[in-house]
Amino acid sequence: MDDAVLVTRTSVPEFAAFSVMLQEIFASGWLTNDGKWVRQLESALSDYLGCPQLIVCNNGTTALMLALHCAGLRGKKVAVTAYTYVATLSAILWMGCTPVFVDVDPQTLRMSPDSLARAFANHPDIAGVLPVHIYGLACDDQALSALCREHHAALIYDAAHAFGSTYQGRSLLDFGDYSICSFHATKLFHTVEGGCVVAHSEQAREKLTLARAFGHRGDTHYTLGINAKMSELHAAMGLCLLPRIATEIAQRRALHAVYDEALAGVPLLRPRSAAGLDWNYAYYPVLLPDGAALKRVFASLAAENIHPRRYFYPALTTLPYVQQWQRPCPVAEDVARRMLCLPLYGGLPAQTARHIAAVLGAQVLG
Repeated sequence: MDDAVLVTRTSVPEFAAFSVMLQEIFASGWLTNDGKWVRQLESALSDYLGCPQLIVCNNGTTALMLALHCAGLRGKKVAVTAYTYVATLSAILWMGCTPVFVDVDPQTLRMSPDSLARAFANHPDIAGVLPVHIYGLACDDQALSALCREHHAALIYDAAHAFGSTYQGRSLLDFGDYSICSFHATKLFHTVEGGCVVAHSEQAREKLTLARAFGHRGDTHYTLGINAKMSELHAAMGLCLLPRIATEIAQRRALHAVYDEALAGVPLLRPRSAAGLDWNYAYYPVLLPDGAALKRVFASLAAENIHPRRYFYPALTTLPYVQQWQRPCPVAEDVARRMLCLPLYGGLPAQTARHIAAVLGAQVLG
């Protein structure tokens, strides 16, 4: 294969459609500060997701920081899954919070309610809980919500991967006290760089909006804030791509079926989906038998210019700067050593997916 096959390929709109918006933005001279296209994107996303109290931000990490701030969690203890991308933890630490690591369920790879219950028992001052809908798959919201209500803790979902996933007929971003999503260029839906926060009241949305813009409105400063605003150019990208989401999800669903068929009989595990989930097929994660098998697969695919990714490695508990809060999370640590996400995106040829599966199968079975 002459061209590199990456784990994903960024969707881009038709340049002509994007340039029409750019011409209007350039003519107006309004490039940021809650302009026309940002407002249109917020309205379009609210309608698409069924989440009226939504604001867009400049990235998913600042979206998390806004949610933590507006939930009153600055400087407090926050329970967080040990198996996720490092940005989830980064937001907690930048807000001066103390992380309490919680292990994942070995079947679903999402935050384990049993492990969270033990964390509450050991740390009764946990003020917030930050699970992740890993790979766009739904957490056990019923169990997690019940524990948070019992212990009077805020529940913030990192739904960075969950755009387009619905659970029990609702967008996955519609759960928890707050949910955030990433619109990074590697995501199924993107604005190049960007993200959003979903709240559940007009008052909470107003608080987020104010905090996003340095805490001021006009010339009056009201509260502590940060610059988390999205630009007009990024919003225009999102507006161009939003109509293509259904097609992208359908193409990924078809490729999932190709991988499933080609990998039948190979001893791999995949995270179990929750009943009632309509998945967005954002990733194709496979849990290999051991670390040695992962290295063989990685090397064999790299030799053919095919590049899967170790989403998500390493487990957060093994990072060098968290030693003072380290708490063993054996399931997450084991999964992080063996998990591989295969290339997946709309436009990936089915024959390429079959070849990737054949190389993987040969290394695992051979």
